[in-house]
Amino acid sequence: MFLIIVNQILKMLLLMLVGYLCYKLKLIDQQGNQSLANLLLMVVNPVLAVMALQTDYNPHLVSGLLTAYLLAVISHFIAIVISTVLVKATGNPDYSIERFSCVYSNCGFMGIPLVQSILGSEGVLYITAYMTVFNILSWTHGVALMTGKASLKDLKKGLFSPMIFASILGLVLFFTRIRFPLVIADTLNYISGLNTPLAMMIAGVSVAQTDILKILQNKKIYFLAFVKLLLVPTAALCILTVLPVNSTVACTILIASACPSAATCTMFALRFQRNHRYASEIYALTTVCSLATIPLFVYAAERLLV
Repeated sequence: MFLIIVNQILKMLLLMLVGYLCYKLKLIDQQGNQSLANLLLMVVNPVLAVMALQTDYNPHLVSGLLTAYLLAVISHFIAIVISTVLVKATGNPDYSIERFSCVYSNCGFMGIPLVQSILGSEGVLYITAYMTVFNILSWTHGVALMTGKASLKDLKKGLFSPMIFASILGLVLFFTRIRFPLVIADTLNYISGLNTPLAMMIAGVSVAQTDILKILQNKKIYFLAFVKLLLVPTAALCILTVLPVNSTVACTILIASACPSAATCTMFALRFQRNHRYASEIYALTTVCSLATIPLFVYAAERLLV
């Protein structure tokens, strides 16, 4: 498993480099990158979530899926507690961005391709549960962080997001044992196959837009990277090692927790008029650093969870 993740990380790094070069060569601009991100979030990820559930009904998968939902809630709760304790709000105008970045991971952009390469379609099935919890919490707790208040309107938007709809549709098809005709299934598989290259090229373009030297000089971002990439997944690993959990489910949740800060933070910062440049800087540094930290947790999972 460890060698598989190292190879996958190297492939993702090269794809990020392609995105980086495309931006520097002016083949893709910020508007184009936003369009690609929308395509990924609104079409590719939901299709992948549906196709992950286009598998034969199995009580083992149902049990694993329910467990994944529960563990996703637990892991997010742990991250919320850690971020609240370690990231102080007093005298810190950007505390909302920092806490959001420590709690919510890039489980869609990076988590799906990593889990797919290591654990296959079963892992993708379980990470859709994590992403469903991510969507609900980010549009409730996350929005409350950014605005200082909870909004029923934003909650409704989160609950009716394409990813939530796709998860529900996929579950309905799974439990009713309805399978797509071969032509439709093949077409949707082509679309879901875009996930990894699109996700990493988008990340590469985002990194290319940041001031690398400025990021490297900001000690606070290193602290946030430590919390998000090491402390939060270590806490999740400790919980997973003591629970009698299916190893595939446990590894999926750990990988999702170990992913870098969510790109959603930058989108929310723009939407709610927060410091979106700072959010992008945290996203860029944690994305690059995660290429080194994620293999460590996969190695730990191989020793402690499998």
